[in-house]
Amino acid sequence: MKSVFLLVSLLLTYQGYAQVNRDPLFTSFDGTKIHYDILGEGKPVVLIHGFISTSESWKRAATRQALADAGFKVITLDLRGNGLSDKPHSAEAYRDNAELKDVMALVKHLGLTNYDVVGYSRGAILTAKLLTLDKHIRKAVMGGISVDFSDPNWIRRKNFHEALVKPGSHPELQSAIDYAKKSGADTVVLARLQEFQPVTTRAELAKINVPVLVVNGDKDTDNGDPQTLVAAIPGSRLVIVPGDHGGAMRTPEFAKTVVGFLSN
Repeated sequence: MKSVFLLVSLLLTYQGYAQVNRDPLFTSFDGTKIHYDILGEGKPVVLIHGFISTSESWKRAATRQALADAGFKVITLDLRGNGLSDKPHSAEAYRDNAELKDVMALVKHLGLTNYDVVGYSRGAILTAKLLTLDKHIRKAVMGGISVDFSDPNWIRRKNFHEALVKPGSHPELQSAIDYAKKSGADTVVLARLQEFQPVTTRAELAKINVPVLVVNGDKDTDNGDPQTLVAAIPGSRLVIVPGDHGGAMRTPEFAKTVVGFLSN
């Protein structure tokens, strides 16, 4: 009897995974299917999640609902290789700003003529590059990051890539790798994301001419000094909120800061 019960449980579990609803999806520029979600009505804002993460990170944070309550149409997406989006493994699927092409393709798919963007951690790195590619952006928020990503040889990016392709090579990053595996993230994809992470040079940052807000946790030193990013982007400013790197974006203070900046 126990064996029959176990078999039924396994079948139900398998069927549950097989029937995961990925909708809504749209087909991006190269045929990759990208999952997205929309909450609220009003001025559009796209939220870009970080590394070893999905759009669920925004759904668990206060910012998404706070923006919807403030009259924004809030668009989240699972970047390619993450969450409910397709997970190609080839290098070609990630080179040449493929993730940003997805964001711009989604904006076009939704018929948006302009929008705001909020990126956190690696999402902020993508936001910086997006600001150089898309003239439809009205305002941008970049959280949990410094200007260090402007260096194509940024040691943190290189170390993460190496840790993913050469297990055990960076013990200081092992807890993050273990978390990625435990959470079900595709480590082949994660390595590709680090390998082909967009680089926005200081010269490109200096040409950004839309309002930019930099937000950082008061206990967050993971990605360097955020003041260096403010110094690199003309007219930008820095707001410090409570929290470490993993916690700052989930705080009410982060949500209030973002809503206030985008509402003015």
